[in-house]
Amino acid sequence: MSPVYGLVWLVFLFQHHTTMSSLDSIPQEVLEHIAFFAATSKFLGPPSDLVSLLASNRRVYTQLSIATNHHLYARIFAHKFDLKPALRRLGEEVLYPATISAELRQRFILLKRLRTRADAYQSKVGEGPQDTLNQLLLRSYVWLLENEEKNERQLREYGRLDCWLHEYWFNDDGASKAMHMIRDNKWPVGDQNTTLAMWLYWLLVKPDGHKPNDNALDVLGAFALAAHKYNIAVPSWTEFLPPSTTHTSSRITHFGQNFELTVLPVAIPAILSFLTLVNQPSSFGPLLQPSSPLKSVVRTKPSSEWDSEWARCQLLGQTEHDTFLTEAFKPGSTEGVWEGQFMYTEFTAYAALLGGAPPHVLQKSVIARHQQTWKLREYHLVTPDISSSDSGIDLDMDLNIVPLPAGDPLRSYFPNGTHIKEDREGITVLAPHRSGSIRYQRAPRNIPHPSKREEAKKVADVIIMGEGHSSWGQFNLIGRVRPCDGFMSLSKEYVDGDRGRWLYRGYLVGNTHGNLVGRWRDTLSPPDVPGYEGCYALSRRR
Repeated sequence: MSPVYGLVWLVFLFQHHTTMSSLDSIPQEVLEHIAFFAATSKFLGPPSDLVSLLASNRRVYTQLSIATNHHLYARIFAHKFDLKPALRRLGEEVLYPATISAELRQRFILLKRLRTRADAYQSKVGEGPQDTLNQLLLRSYVWLLENEEKNERQLREYGRLDCWLHEYWFNDDGASKAMHMIRDNKWPVGDQNTTLAMWLYWLLVKPDGHKPNDNALDVLGAFALAAHKYNIAVPSWTEFLPPSTTHTSSRITHFGQNFELTVLPVAIPAILSFLTLVNQPSSFGPLLQPSSPLKSVVRTKPSSEWDSEWARCQLLGQTEHDTFLTEAFKPGSTEGVWEGQFMYTEFTAYAALLGGAPPHVLQKSVIARHQQTWKLREYHLVTPDISSSDSGIDLDMDLNIVPLPAGDPLRSYFPNGTHIKEDREGITVLAPHRSGSIRYQRAPRNIPHPSKREEAKKVADVIIMGEGHSSWGQFNLIGRVRPCDGFMSLSKEYVDGDRGRWLYRGYLVGNTHGNLVGRWRDTLSPPDVPGYEGCYALSRRR
């Protein structure tokens, strides 16, 4: 008799009122096979078919309960959720069967709550523990950062997260209060929960070619275009080397380990979502030069796509910020050709917004969109491996491997008077008040993602240079990458010289298939006051 046939026969006996004595005679290994077969016969949802088996008698319960058989439930977890990404990021040495089985129990508790949609409505918020909604959103976000198909299916098909998010954001009684506030001519709230919910919306958005809901565009447009209300960076974009700060972070216990996580502000996923959907006719008025929707990067991609995002969440949750490049930015990831859009609001309407005008002024204004193409090159200041005790190099004494100091935020953090000469192999940088030059080398291809702090510190500074074009003309780009979180600031100056200089600030969200996303602003307004701003997003040319 084959093992598979024997397993099916045993399940048949169980389903047809197998006696207690016959169950007691089944060996432990075979009993576990039966339990696993019952638990995984349906992919979606909790292993509910195990309940009858566990209730059959005391011996079976003792051998198969989650409290006593962690290995069984760890196997069930690996069948129903993506486990390899967590093993890779957290380390196999900390993911014991006991922690995996506990994670399985916790996930289905939250997925069942998500399925009821209770927390999606204002009238239900506050029922149960106060931080339940935050944990529901934060855990869903982390699961999607570890998604390789299974996590998304459980969230979307069993937890019905798509429906949950639609009710949360666009229902009149949604817990975000976004629709209620916009109809009252007030700006939606951008707190921790709405930020996480906006990230979930972007990670799951499915543009289907139909006209998007006007409610969705009103909400997304408010977050995306009202730069004076919703920041794009924490810490502030004006700081290249931010001082020690206290950020509002959320604590999560993930596979038995505690993490303090801070996600990027609500404006970043809102811009991505808005530019994904806005190609269709909308209540925002006429749009110039419509183009193809922005490519979403979530589904059917390896979890390594989100390694930098996972690292950034942890780094932003800390109070101390690194001065060397961290895992939040993968060296070489911006190299290549990028295509996308930038958007702007008519100047008089935006001036009214800066003067305190309500959301309706934005909704009634003309929103223009133009396509643009960037061709970018990365240059790295590479230092010796400072973890090596025999390097014999004093970083404080060798100015050739000390990064440029922080400069003017309106000039992409370059000190005034900096001169850069580019050649085939790299760039030579002459900085004011500094003897000698600094040599940055061209980013090599296929740079591995830094998995250790010492390896990340081999790249001390990143300068980006490039060219591009739009319907406004040809332009040059130059900028720097903030080391602590991968925030990028690029100065865009048109070749003909009559359109001024603009500052593009934002992040690369995703790695290989990521999007460059953020806001541009004028360079005439002081950095500590709101200026004339719009949003942009670009995808890598395929």
